[in-house]
Amino acid sequence: IRDEENGYKKNLFCIPKHYEEDLERVVIPHGLILDRCDGKRQKIVTVMPIVPLNKKTEVLHHIVALCVLKGGYKFFTDLLDHIKVLNSNGDKSVPVTMDSVRRKSYC
Repeated sequence: IRDEENGYKKNLFCIPKHYEEDLERVVIPHGLILDRCDGKRQKIVTVMPIVPLNKKTEVLHHIVALCVLKGGYKFFTDLLDHIKVLNSNGDKSVPVTMDSVRRKSYC
């Protein structure tokens, strides 16, 4: 998404009544975020090296997930939710450690 993007008209979405007056446009729809999370999850699983746990079991290499708080929190949690689903339902397990950092400024 480019910086000059204007976003989407709010009438394309189901906006809760208490947000209608405060909201002009939707910059990134939730479905697009979920689609990107799933794409990132698939890429992570594809490129992660497989490590033998024992003679019968192999796991993907350990992931250390670092979230830059405030702006990245929602994307971070959505991405980790996708990885948790993979761990629960997939044939491969991805060990994950999570941490976060806070920045006063992004400049």
